[in-house]
Parts: sequence; structure tokens; C-alpha cells
Amino acid sequence: MIVPGLGLHVWRLDKAVHAPTWHSGAGSALAGGRWNSTGRRVIYASLDPATAILEVAAHKTFPVLGALPHTLTRARLKPGLSIRVADEASWPDPDWLKPGIPVPARQAFGDRVLADHHVLIAPSAVSRHSWNAVIRAGDPQELFEDIAQEAFSPDRRLSGQT
Repeated sequence: MIVPGLGLHVWRLDKAVHAPTWHSGAGSALAGGRWNSTGRRVIYASLDPATAILEVAAHKTFPVLGALPHTLTRARLKPGLSIRVADEASWPDPDWLKPGIPVPARQAFGDRVLADHHVLIAPSAVSRHSWNAVIRAGDPQELFEDIAQEAFSPDRRLSGQT
């Protein structure tokens, strides 16, 4: 979320064991993702905490999310980073919102954008009204400032508990 005078904040939810290396991009390099090919380190984050939580819940489900310790990270992108906001005219494929196996054309698009820019901002597949940031991994001191982490536990009602 862009807060006037405060810059662009990004949010990420990780298993607590991965919290110290949230900025490494190691996971995305192992298997690739929606916007990157295998071997390319990128950091997937969201522009608000709710979207970060939904992105992880879409993959794990809320009961699993509540069963393991997780950490919610907030970081501000440093001023001066090159940011590309993707618009619908530039989508590499018409089905980019559909869940499933990443499409090579979309991964190549993300790789090209991130070769020229530090950050790609794109709508989330969980809600096209929410936005994600795909960040080219690098030295965290050059990319982020004002980093804060907190333990996260979902509301028990989201996993069917009362």
C-alpha cells in the first residue's frame, strides 16, 4: 500500500522457520512461480496484509495456516527502486488469473520485466482488486527499510473453529 509520505510497503507471510530469510527468493527459484521461471530468485509479496494472508491460505488452506507458526513481515521499499505496474494490455496470456501450473509465457514476461526493474506490481490471482509485488531478490539493505515482523495466527473461525 502506498501511504503518502511513507512510501510503498509490502507484506509477506511465511512459516516462522523461514522468517529470517523471507527476502532471499530461494523458494521461488526452486520451482518458479506465476511471474518467474525456475532458477530466478524473486520475492513474492502483497501491497496489504490481507492479500498476503489470502495468497498463502489459497495454497495451504486456513486450517493448515493455523496449525503451524507463521510470521507476517512488513517492509518499505527503498525510494528510487524501478517499479513497473503491469496493465491488462501487457499481459502475456489471457488466463493469467486462473490458478494452476505457471504458464511459461507469463514466467518469461516476469523475467524480462525484472531484468529491467526491481519490482513488478500486478493484480493478485486471489482477487483482481488486490495487488502483489514481485521483487527481484538482491541485497535486502538496498531494497528494504523499516522492516517489521510479528507472529501471525489466523482467526480460529477461518478454519471452522469457534
